Amino acid sequence: MSTSVPAPYAESRPLPPYRALFAVDAKDFTGLPAVQHGPVSQLIPELVDQALERAGLHALRDSKRFPANTGDGVVFGFDPALLPFALWPFLGVLDDILGAYNRQCVGPRIRLRASVHVGPLPDADNPGDGNGTARNDTHRLLDSRPVKAILAAASEQVTHLAAVISQRVYEDVVLGAYTGLHPDRCVEIPATVEGKTFSQRAWLYVPSPSGNLVQAGVQPREDSAAEAGAAADQDQDQDRAPVARPGTHYSGNTQHVSEGAAVMGSVGRDITYTGGSTTYHGTHQHWGGGDNVAGDKRVGEAGDHR
Repeated sequence: MSTSVPAPYAESRPLPPYRALFAVDAKDFTGLPAVQHGPVSQLIPELVDQALERAGLHALRDSKRFPANTGDGVVFGFDPALLPFALWPFLGVLDDILGAYNRQCVGPRIRLRASVHVGPLPDADNPGDGNGTARNDTHRLLDSRPVKAILAAASEQVTHLAAVISQRVYEDVVLGAYTGLHPDRCVEIPATVEGKTFSQRAWLYVPSPSGNLVQAGVQPREDSAAEAGAAADQDQDQDRAPVARPGTHYSGNTQHVSEGAAVMGSVGRDITYTGGSTTYHGTHQHWGGGDNVAGDKRVGEAGDHR
């Protein structure tokens, strides 16, 4: 055997280049009839490429690093310099592409979870390139319980995409103001995966929120800056209900959440997680494991495997 496995901490070696990572997978893919698996598996990368084209990211579409079809989705690396554009406008355009497809399709709806991350990965056109912690974390973020819960709770007629952005990307790209995606459109979540020793801080972005997400103050892309300013003015009015800001905790109703997503009533712009036995009394939610969303929540229906 010619391939040797390096021993950790035995010596110093060059750090692999940093690569941005984008991954998507489809909600309810495993619940589809077997005859639809192949066509849907081929359709997802086509829709992603259409969105890249329409977003003007021709270079990214044509220069993907270590691309892979995962069956129910795709994953690929790319130049981190393009991360600002991958967040905005690409995610919004992908949501539009999915919406247009779902409105006219005769087959199953395609609703996707997406994750965006960055980190050092081997990329020298060798077998095994693209594998490493950053790649693993990208898939863990994609499978995290809050993202699954949010997409399951949202209207399938309106919300076609839920994206999770890693803390590293959020700090460097969003808070660095290199992208058109405003921080107020992102909600902090604890990214945990059932059965995995994975827990990271991450940020949820839903281009077309619906139902409980709208009640919670997650803004659609078309909301104007003037409306955001009006919300800020309302926050200054002591006679009105407070508007929660990112990073704050709303206490008008009580929610205690272990893992997953809890959304109820009008909680400004913040969705707060905290996390175990499931009880619900009036306007209070006390939560352990699972997915908890007040209102019309479509989790656990027949065929819902995600």
